[in-house]
Amino acid sequence: MTSRSSDTDQSRSRYSGYDARPTSGKELLGWYMYAFAAETYVICGIASFIPILLESLARENGVLLSDPSKPCGSSDSKTEDDGQCVVYVLGLEINTASFAMYTFSVSVLLQALLVVSISCAADHGNYRKKLLLAFAWTGGLAVMSYIFISKETYILGAVLTIISNTSFGASFVLLNSFLPLLVRNHPEVMAARRPQTPDLADSGLESRPLDDSVSELDRSVTSSTSALLPDDAAGPGARLKRTPTHEEITSKELQLSTRLSAQGIGTGYSAALFVQCVSIGILIVMKNTTWAQRVVLFFVGTWWSVFTVPAALWLRPRPGPPLVGVGGKGGLSWLSYLTYSWRSLFRTVKLARRLMDIMLFLAGWFLLSDAIATTSSTAILFAKTQLHMRPWALGMINVIVTLTGVVGAFGWSWVSRALGIQAHQTILVCIGLFELIPLYGLMGYLPFIQSWGVMGLQQPWEMYPLAAIYGLVMGGLSSYCRSLYGELIPPGSEAAFYALYAITDKGSSVFGPTIVGAIIDRTGSIRPAFWFLAALVGLPAPLIWFINVERGRREGERLAATIEGIDGFGGGAREEEAQDEDEGRDMMGDYDDDGGEEGEAATRRRSQVGDAGAA
Repeated sequence: MTSRSSDTDQSRSRYSGYDARPTSGKELLGWYMYAFAAETYVICGIASFIPILLESLARENGVLLSDPSKPCGSSDSKTEDDGQCVVYVLGLEINTASFAMYTFSVSVLLQALLVVSISCAADHGNYRKKLLLAFAWTGGLAVMSYIFISKETYILGAVLTIISNTSFGASFVLLNSFLPLLVRNHPEVMAARRPQTPDLADSGLESRPLDDSVSELDRSVTSSTSALLPDDAAGPGARLKRTPTHEEITSKELQLSTRLSAQGIGTGYSAALFVQCVSIGILIVMKNTTWAQRVVLFFVGTWWSVFTVPAALWLRPRPGPPLVGVGGKGGLSWLSYLTYSWRSLFRTVKLARRLMDIMLFLAGWFLLSDAIATTSSTAILFAKTQLHMRPWALGMINVIVTLTGVVGAFGWSWVSRALGIQAHQTILVCIGLFELIPLYGLMGYLPFIQSWGVMGLQQPWEMYPLAAIYGLVMGGLSSYCRSLYGELIPPGSEAAFYALYAITDKGSSVFGPTIVGAIIDRTGSIRPAFWFLAALVGLPAPLIWFINVERGRREGERLAATIEGIDGFGGGAREEEAQDEDEGRDMMGDYDDDGGEEGEAATRRRSQVGDAGAA
């Protein structure tokens, strides 16, 4: 029987423009280079200097709520007039600290909508690389344009934030879509697909009498294949060469994908650390002015734009299969891609509703990813406006987060092995540590803590140990959440379900910043937002606790059998799911890379194999 992986690869090779060339070292370097270019925007821009600049520009235009005739003072130092500072945007009264939070909410909402809309173009046709470069240079140019922002044009600064953050999110979705292609065509994976010849030197058979060696080899082949194939059905050549199983190939692909992904993250973090240190130096030399912050962002945008050039030169386009039924050009073609993307999303959601553990995870991840994004931006603004930390000191917070994040990414795997705990239990430990951050901020409400003048985030230096905890937690959550989710996905539906994972990640971050912004507007202080953050961080824990990985695997395999119409995962699955087979095929039809008659032929082949298996 031919493995599903082999069938898929053969069918994919038939469409026009398919690039079957092995992945080269230069192509991998181009993939790494985009992470090297763009990761600086996240760590040095969105997580650090952009919220600082937005708050500073809004404050320069703001007035005291208690006395609208008085302009606000700088938030870098504490003054006697340290009242609530508000700015009027489109007739609305907004706290200058919440101005950045609302901007992030709008940018994330547009980012989520854009990610869904381009998902089809990322997988079909020749748009993947073109869109990646277009969004990369659009985002880089937007960040460079902060150099022109002044007190009078602070609203334009918010617009640039929306453009740059939306472009970054879209470009990284496109970059991630290259990873399966690079893995699938990597020489190591291609070698793993070839029939393997036993290494007689390793087995010691060459040092034994010929008759003994042959008889032992016969026994080995018989014992490993007798349940599937009579011993006399295999010729002499078949006994020396064994076709790798689908599980072995998938395991090799997963190992390689994890390795490449980790190397990409490490490359991006290294670049971000360097840029962050240079940025801190710029701020110190230029006396921490808003002009210095704009120069820093110009440097970040230039870095993003310049180092995208090697990615443009070295990454191959790797076109995907054409979208079936798209014959128009221009606007009509893009309309087809757009409707296809949204239709595919809704069909994936219908599938996910049938999987209890997938739904538990996605609900927990929705809350957890929102907590991660909201805590980061809230902490930076709290440190600036409540603790009056200077921009260079705020930059050091992200240096600590990045360093401890790298330690956490590698350290949590060692901890989980040493303690013998599973992936979801490691996530729960990370959530427990994460909860300490908002709880520590709430300690500032306790009278005896207030009398000490320290602890409960009353002193600037307290931000640094909390930053270390945050980095360690992020290192664990970023690796283990994706790994746990991968265990629950129905085999063969990875692309569709990872798209849902990304959309949940992006879309959730609309709500947290908006709610925190509303709390700041209502109370005039950021500290009350820690009550909301404490609840937001804690809510995912019971959802993750009730996830049963083994049950999730069984449900996923059962659904995969329904989709494919093959009884490959259990004795009675074919008969029990026969009535849902057509529904499953229809629901996943959009994710089949086979097009037109080839796709129908592939479906017929799968159906015939399934019928034979059932017989």
